[in-house]
Amino acid sequence: MRALIASGTGRYADPWHPFPRTSPRLAEILGEAGFEVTIDDDVDAAMQRLTDVDLLVVNAGDPWRNADTSPAPPAASVEGLRAALERGIGVIALHCAVASLRDYPAWAPAIGGMWVPGASFHPPADEASITGLALPEGEAIEDFTLFDERYCRLQQFGDRTVVATHAGPDGTEPTAWVRTAGPARIAVDTLGHDERSYDSAGHRALVTALARWATGA
Repeated sequence: MRALIASGTGRYADPWHPFPRTSPRLAEILGEAGFEVTIDDDVDAAMQRLTDVDLLVVNAGDPWRNADTSPAPPAASVEGLRAALERGIGVIALHCAVASLRDYPAWAPAIGGMWVPGASFHPPADEASITGLALPEGEAIEDFTLFDERYCRLQQFGDRTVVATHAGPDGTEPTAWVRTAGPARIAVDTLGHDERSYDSAGHRALVTALARWATGA
């Protein structure tokens, strides 16, 4: 199976998330899981290259932070993502992907949650404990710890199955969830701030389980 990682550069880059270092770590994890992996550092162009891709992984930042200097994506890119979702592509949205692809109307409804500026937040990155639950088909997610940010108060769209949680200042928060958007299987993993996140064997196992679920493998 083919996986494409859309890795943040240009208007999808920011000063906080080292996508050039985390995307290769993701490629390594997916390669070990049996995927043929390509990293594409042109996010908008990547959305036009999904025809024969089984798994789209979005590891990219908020384009609206650069809105004054960056144009909206081409119509062909917007259509490429929409068509891929309609045919049933698997998707993993990682960490700040919940604040990315804001110019793509299909994205937020598909992933089922978004970062809301001024409302969503995260405590300082630290050693976090993640409580695993189970995927819909019954595969258990093991508890694990890692050094990472913990996203809190994300806006939810539609139904989802939470498969991992963490403690936030106001109570339990979803760390990862899965859902369907038409025939597409969508997984969201809010972890992955920098490469230290992927030093955790538990987090690597979570990414592997989400990739397999999203592609029906």
